[in-house]
Amino acid sequence: MSRCQAYGTCADEAPAVFTLDEWGYAQAGDGEVPSEQEAAVRRAAAACPARAIALQE
Repeated sequence: MSRCQAYGTCADEAPAVFTLDEWGYAQAGDGEVPSEQEAAVRRAAAACPARAIALQE
């Protein structure tokens, strides 16, 4: 079950990692984050109103 509620803030913060489907729900590819995108993904996680992004080290 996805926690995403289609706010789209993740794609605003990290468009190179998150894309939105036709309904506005986020997709994150394979889930791997390139090192140059790490800061943007952390901002996306912090900005997500649904807290749908979980970061693992």
